[in-house]
Amino acid sequence: MELWEALLLLGGGVAAGIINALAGGGSTLTVPLLVLAGVPGTSANGSNRVGILTSNMAAAANFRRLGVDGLAHAGPVLLPILSGSLIGSLAISQVADDTFETIFGLLMVPIILLSLVKRPPPSVHSTWRPATTIVVFFLIGIYGGAIQAGVGLVLLSALTRSGFDLVTANSVKVLITLAVTVVALPVFIIKGQVEWGPALVLATGFTAGGWLGAHVAVEGGERVIKVVIVAAALALAGRLLGLY
Repeated sequence: MELWEALLLLGGGVAAGIINALAGGGSTLTVPLLVLAGVPGTSANGSNRVGILTSNMAAAANFRRLGVDGLAHAGPVLLPILSGSLIGSLAISQVADDTFETIFGLLMVPIILLSLVKRPPPSVHSTWRPATTIVVFFLIGIYGGAIQAGVGLVLLSALTRSGFDLVTANSVKVLITLAVTVVALPVFIIKGQVEWGPALVLATGFTAGGWLGAHVAVEGGERVIKVVIVAAALALAGRLLGLY
């Protein structure tokens, strides 16, 4: 890994950590950056999880320090989402590098569109039945275990639909993503799909960004960095799909 690649991963990790704490979609930046740094697609997907783990630990700790604790609200959805995460991570670890890069590039477009959709105000009570909630979060778990990128945006949509205000939903989302990563990361490690050098450099930036992002989320700054992530993700999607 060259110096410019390390600096790129470090800076991208900071930006992605902030984005993930605010809303989600940071992995649409960091997974392609890992690929650009020479990490194969499936290993980039696995290596990215190290930073996801550390950044969400930092964000969860800071949310709690700032008086927003999502742990009390996360319990009902943890089992279905963790079950789905294990299935998703096992499935994606069997996919070839080229196939993963193509899948990831194609998925970035709907993920970006999701980041631009204005969320409806939260309802006072959940309008979902318990069975519906289990199915929805199980499917989100499969996606999070397999791809990770954009799962925060999907979680926020589901959580606000279930009646959480945005700040509380962010803190719950961080804890759920942390739990998903704890389940999924060992699968990629066992499969040998973590490149530890790039992963640890990226994780350093991710951790700083997660800590900072919790501050911004509590203070209501969710819109600050949307333009950056959309532009970067579109450019990197084009590179992954071989458009230039």
